[in-house]
Amino acid sequence: MPSGQGERVTSPATRRRPQAASPPASASSPTSKSPAGKPDPKLRLRAPLRVRLRNNWVMLALMAPGVLFFIGFFYVPMLGNVIAFQDYQPFIGFKESPLVGLANFQELFADPAFWESVRNTLAFAALQLIFFFPAPLALALLINSLVSPRVKKFVQSIVYLPHFISWVLVVALFQQVLGGAGLFSNYLRDHGMSPLDVMSDPSTFPLLITGQVIWKDIGWGMIIYLAALASVDQSLYESAAVDGAGRWRRMWHVTLPAVRGVTIMLLVLRLGDVLSVGFEQFLLQRDAVGARAAEVLDTYVYYHGVVYGDWGVGAAAGLVKGVIGAVMIWGANKVAHAFGEHGVYSK
Repeated sequence: MPSGQGERVTSPATRRRPQAASPPASASSPTSKSPAGKPDPKLRLRAPLRVRLRNNWVMLALMAPGVLFFIGFFYVPMLGNVIAFQDYQPFIGFKESPLVGLANFQELFADPAFWESVRNTLAFAALQLIFFFPAPLALALLINSLVSPRVKKFVQSIVYLPHFISWVLVVALFQQVLGGAGLFSNYLRDHGMSPLDVMSDPSTFPLLITGQVIWKDIGWGMIIYLAALASVDQSLYESAAVDGAGRWRRMWHVTLPAVRGVTIMLLVLRLGDVLSVGFEQFLLQRDAVGARAAEVLDTYVYYHGVVYGDWGVGAAAGLVKGVIGAVMIWGANKVAHAFGEHGVYSK
């Protein structure tokens, strides 16, 4: 074979470049590779607990007061549910009070006043769910549509302040306006009409209770929706306006989808708290309208457990209420997952 210009002839095996060997996977690598080359989250190694505590001590310190609050005022009192299974006597304590099994629950379910309180509670809860739950969202949409920031802050402060007023003052204020000697009744008398005492009328009591709740707490729920609306990208509204969408269409296709997750989360929490329609509000007005119209589960537990001294039946009613609330919030959260939302907690 002629050498020609002195070319070097190499075989294909000689021309092939050697490949660098991949380093073996060690235990110090943060993640492990799957056969497809992607990190496997199940094999991800976490830092030791001591390291994580040292790195996040500031957040843990900020969280500690809230954790202690819930432990002291929510989880520790749950141990008192043992009263529902005892013939509890306060002077001898938990250890010496004899166990009676399910006798307190049998007495509870045989009491017609208990079922009447359940019916009243569900009726008030339905009214609040229909009229009160969407009210903060509607108010947040109204305030968010205001152009002037000063007017927006002024209205927000005015509707938010009643949340900090106690129920004693709220009931007294409504009494001065809607009571038999209130402003509304005096106005009717001055114009030759018969006065109307709304505060002592059992037939209008459900609407009165719902109106009081809306007036007092609508501003508190509005803040959550305003925070969600503040995170909406304004370019979405501009794009929708360029495409010819009016105000109502922008609200339907941009604003409401942005607050859908928050709305579902609040709805789940509301359904879990559906049997807690209020205690002070009903206790303060119970004598004016009668027990048949104002007796709810909270007042039933108070009167039977504290006033009448039937601690076992009162604790049994409170335990039934708590179990139903836990089941409701679990079921509502499952429905939220079915619709693709996070709910209160993720899957």
